[in-house]
Amino acid sequence: MFLSLRAEVEDALERALAELDFPTDDLGIEEPPDDVASVLASSVAFRLAGEAGAPPPQVAGRIADEIDADELTYVADVQPQGPYLNFLPSDAYLADTLAEATDETYGHLSDREESVVVEHTSANPTGPVHVGRARNPIIGDAVANLLDFAGYDVDRHYYVNDAGRQMAVFTWAYETFDETALEDDPERDRIEYDLVRYYRKGNAYLENAPEAEAEAAEAEIEAIMQGLEAGDDEAYERVSEVVDQVLGGMTECLARLPAEFDEFVKETRFMRNGATDDLVDRLQNLDEAVYEDDAWQLELEDHGIDKNLVFLRSDGTSLYATRDLAHHEWKFDEYDRAVTVLGEDHKLQAKQVRTTLELLGNETDQLRQVLYSYVNLPEGKMSTRQGTGVDLDDLLDEAIDRARDEVEDRLDDRIRDDDLDEGDIDRIAHQVGIGAVRYDIVSKQPTKAITFEWDRALDFEAQSAPYVQYVHARCCGILEEAGIDPETGLAEVETAVDADLLETEAERDLLETIARFPAVVDEAADDLEPHQIATYTREFADRFNGFYRECPVLADDVDPAVREARLALVAASKHAVANALSILGVAAPRSM
Repeated sequence: MFLSLRAEVEDALERALAELDFPTDDLGIEEPPDDVASVLASSVAFRLAGEAGAPPPQVAGRIADEIDADELTYVADVQPQGPYLNFLPSDAYLADTLAEATDETYGHLSDREESVVVEHTSANPTGPVHVGRARNPIIGDAVANLLDFAGYDVDRHYYVNDAGRQMAVFTWAYETFDETALEDDPERDRIEYDLVRYYRKGNAYLENAPEAEAEAAEAEIEAIMQGLEAGDDEAYERVSEVVDQVLGGMTECLARLPAEFDEFVKETRFMRNGATDDLVDRLQNLDEAVYEDDAWQLELEDHGIDKNLVFLRSDGTSLYATRDLAHHEWKFDEYDRAVTVLGEDHKLQAKQVRTTLELLGNETDQLRQVLYSYVNLPEGKMSTRQGTGVDLDDLLDEAIDRARDEVEDRLDDRIRDDDLDEGDIDRIAHQVGIGAVRYDIVSKQPTKAITFEWDRALDFEAQSAPYVQYVHARCCGILEEAGIDPETGLAEVETAVDADLLETEAERDLLETIARFPAVVDEAADDLEPHQIATYTREFADRFNGFYRECPVLADDVDPAVREARLALVAASKHAVANALSILGVAAPRSM
């Protein structure tokens, strides 16, 4: 309803300004402060004061006089307040919001008939996912969820680096050494933890072996790389045996978040189908192409980039960036839009890729890149294993363990015996623990570096995942107390209620916050900023908790009609908060 209200306000303002012979190019529509009763405001009078030859408050009054609220559906009144115009919601707006929000799909926008590929994570398949990179799958998955909610047809892709030197070294080491040559046991019973030992062994050998033996090993590694470049099936199958196993384990780890993918696109695909060779030919024909320092490069200084893009080595092998350019052109052919989630260390590469794509004749308006800073852990909070850093699995395990301790501390024996068994506690610990990690990471602006703090992430009283999740659990608890199953019985909630009965400030604030949810989805999707959804959930939780404190739903002294209206508001709240959390990839627990 908020989107409909906004459209109505825009139309009314444009007509009023046209009647007053004022330009309509900038309406100055914004959300008012919390202490203002309107749902939308306009600062357009500021802009028009000079042209009107009058102070902004006077201009605002003239515009307000020109708008007849009786002709509007969702606006009850237009009130000037100093230089601002305030648009107050009508009863129809509140009633329609309540009816719409009691649908479980609430917040989903209409189908835009536009396809988007979101590429994220894409960590090299050389071993377990490291916690420093955890922000990529968490942000990437939330961006994909957000675009899906906003009406786009979304595919989630993992671009697999299976053609570089790292994978050639990994393959050579896997084929060269046996189990007895490895010094350590796997850190975890999963395939990537087993195989990464070969990769480490291979690198150690290349650093420390006698010169002749190291040269022989390097020759074998080079042969693998040349075989991949030539599209040799045997070389591809050798590398794939390693890559596919490691990727399978990494996928299991990412599924714990959860972050799942529609397709794993291997970079060798663009070597084997000739796309990379074709791209190299086109790059060499560009005016910016030069051969220097034993490599083909693009000089991009005239395009504001002070580092050349190397795209072909002297031995005829391409680079990751070369294959990624072919990958991007494929995405442009297959999708209307392409979004890539990248770490801050790829900022230069992202500029090089975009500029080069443009030099090759591609339109890059459909390409969006989301850059993020890395996640740090405070010193001493988590142990590292054998100097290899903290793996994402370690972080998730500890999150669940800490959440379980927190949940058990909050349970008294009566609740434990009557309502929650050990299976329930395990479920809640998993939902809260994983949710705390995801929420804490996705709730920050991606470009800001963050340090993950357990006390903050698992604080049930602060603005964290548990704080918001508890709102959903409270909604479910109220519905259950009313005899309604919150998962299967919401059709029993009467939605054709009189919204006028929701007359307290707490009820109206909550309903107006629910109404804004689709608009928040729309704006966050346009900006590719899922942290806007997290900000909304914190505001929503505050509003719901105010309603919960001040407006009993099932008390004996509540009028039956008011009880029905408030129960519908609880159902609407459940849908809004559950759907907002689902965009963030955070579970909405039925009980906590």
